[in-house]
Amino acid sequence: MGTRCQEAGVGLQMGQGLWRVARNQQLQQEGYSEQGYLSREQSRRMAASNIANTSHRKQVQGGIDIYHLLKARKSKEQEGFINLEMLPPELSFTILSYLNATDLCLASCVWQDLANDELLWQGLCKSTWGHCSIYNKNPPIGFSFRKLYMQLDEGSLTFNANPDEGVNYFMSKGILDDSPKEIAKFIFCTRTLNWKKLRIYLDERRDVLDDLVTLHNFRNQFLPNALREFFRHIHAPEERGEYLETLITKFSHRFCACNPDLMRELGLSPDAVYVLCYSLILLSIDLTSPHVKNKMSKREFIRNTRRAAQNISEDFVGHLYDNIYLIGHVAA
Repeated sequence: MGTRCQEAGVGLQMGQGLWRVARNQQLQQEGYSEQGYLSREQSRRMAASNIANTSHRKQVQGGIDIYHLLKARKSKEQEGFINLEMLPPELSFTILSYLNATDLCLASCVWQDLANDELLWQGLCKSTWGHCSIYNKNPPIGFSFRKLYMQLDEGSLTFNANPDEGVNYFMSKGILDDSPKEIAKFIFCTRTLNWKKLRIYLDERRDVLDDLVTLHNFRNQFLPNALREFFRHIHAPEERGEYLETLITKFSHRFCACNPDLMRELGLSPDAVYVLCYSLILLSIDLTSPHVKNKMSKREFIRNTRRAAQNISEDFVGHLYDNIYLIGHVAA
């Protein structure tokens, strides 16, 4: 009983304070003077009266506060889901910008003018397909980004089934220009393409592969980290062969071109970087494969690597080993 009295006293004080602040602000807005304020004693009496009425209702209803239950239920029924058309347009567009294409189509059934806005669909297109030739052209008559999204989605599905047909679809719709550089930019900025199909396509289109490699910037990157980034965009083949050698050769030349000062400081050439890349791939397999029981030690890696590339410092090769040991495979 004492605890309930204490809680009621605390609630009374808090209610009085909040009521006075709200009332004072209201009176200030309406231009009232200090004489028009309610006295503290009057406020206390009004709050006490309200609490007495509430307590009386609780007693009459057998201790169950039906009044507050009904009031809370009514307020929840009135809330519902907010009508975006009642909000400022900027806020409505911000809320809808978090939706994906499917949810945005569903939202257009309720808020047609808002959900069909071109800026929303333009954002969806560019967030999924970062580069398309059509972005830099004057849009044709009847163009809409919602329609473009549907075409890009259909073209990506076609590419994942047959890469050549997918690229031809993009060109037929005017989405991509028939240029290796434009195709390379599209691939570089798109994450919805199947990596296995993409690997087959790049193996056949070496001109596109050349332009795709030049889009990478490895400046001031540590060699294993740069190699990981490279293989995230251009997946390595599952087996060693001519295509893997081509990828490592192109990466070595690009890495040296991005870091000329570092190459001069370390005395490295593209051939030396090529050797280091192969060593890193073999070390990655050795350390991560469950089938290899006797893992290569740091001393063994340094000895084997410096035997193939004698100009490389022992400390630099040791840092390469530490990176693979701590972070993991370079081509995973």
